[in-house]
Amino acid sequence: MSYRLMQFKWHILLVFVFLCLGNVIYRLTQPVTAPVAEKAVIVVKSGMAANEIGELLYQQGMIKSVLAFHAVAKMQGLANSLQAGEYVVNKNMTIQQIVAMLAKGETVYQQITIPEGYTVDQIAKLIQEKQLGSAEKFKALAKNSNVSSYPYMMNYNANVVYKVEGYLFPNTYQITKGATEEQLLNMMITQFDKELSESMRERATAIGLSVKDVIILASLVEKEAQIEGDRPIIAGVFLNRLKQEMPLQSCATIQYILGYPKVELSVEDTEISSPYNTYQHMGLPPGPIANPGMAAINAVLYPKETSFIYFVADKQGAHHFSKTYEEHLAAIEQVRK
Repeated sequence: MSYRLMQFKWHILLVFVFLCLGNVIYRLTQPVTAPVAEKAVIVVKSGMAANEIGELLYQQGMIKSVLAFHAVAKMQGLANSLQAGEYVVNKNMTIQQIVAMLAKGETVYQQITIPEGYTVDQIAKLIQEKQLGSAEKFKALAKNSNVSSYPYMMNYNANVVYKVEGYLFPNTYQITKGATEEQLLNMMITQFDKELSESMRERATAIGLSVKDVIILASLVEKEAQIEGDRPIIAGVFLNRLKQEMPLQSCATIQYILGYPKVELSVEDTEISSPYNTYQHMGLPPGPIANPGMAAINAVLYPKETSFIYFVADKQGAHHFSKTYEEHLAAIEQVRK
């Protein structure tokens, strides 16, 4: 037999082997069952290697071969990119589809973080950006939500923009896919109620404030303060002004009316006709102007005892506090330099 003939036969054999191997791999990567979509929730723990994830999927009956799973992950360059989390896996998914899902982190839950001081409008916008729901529907619910389960929310002012403003607790939430806008809203309210401990409610009563008053003040503190240490002092200033029957004159309330954080307010801005205008109206605004975090709430519950009744922020966000109007004018002049 000639050398060329032998070489040809070996080539044919190798092609046959590769075709057979390719067929085996193809079959092993195909869905366990089709078209029936049996589902299972797979929990991938942090630090799990591709072969460990493959074993987990195999034990759950979601794939036909651990080796095939590991091979596909390797070939696609994703073996080290599979993310931890809870996943819904269907038996009619191919290994390639499962690997892609794990690499993209398409978990059962989607995460959303509500920062301290966000308003209902900002939260609604974020929800829509995250494709978790409609901003308009969320805002409509925030206006008309049934708050009868929460006594401290029942006595709301008729002039409030949103019934639930102030009571949507800033936090990171794990949202199940398909959750409605109402479920999202209730999740945040429930978290607020959970965070507002009995001792905090008792403290509010002890200092002569209702829960609603605490949250209104906390929302002002949250929007005014940019530095942690300023919060209890600003809370003390607001309480001093209330005791002395002085208007709060909070720039943050004007920004709430305007709908955006205007840096420098004009005289015309402070003359806007609105029940939220604390330059024109004595006492607290009708409701909170944002959803405060725990630090701002605690600042109101445990304010700094001070004689200050004025403050102004410098360009770095630090506040300068004054006891008299003359001192305040001097502080304004100083921060403008």
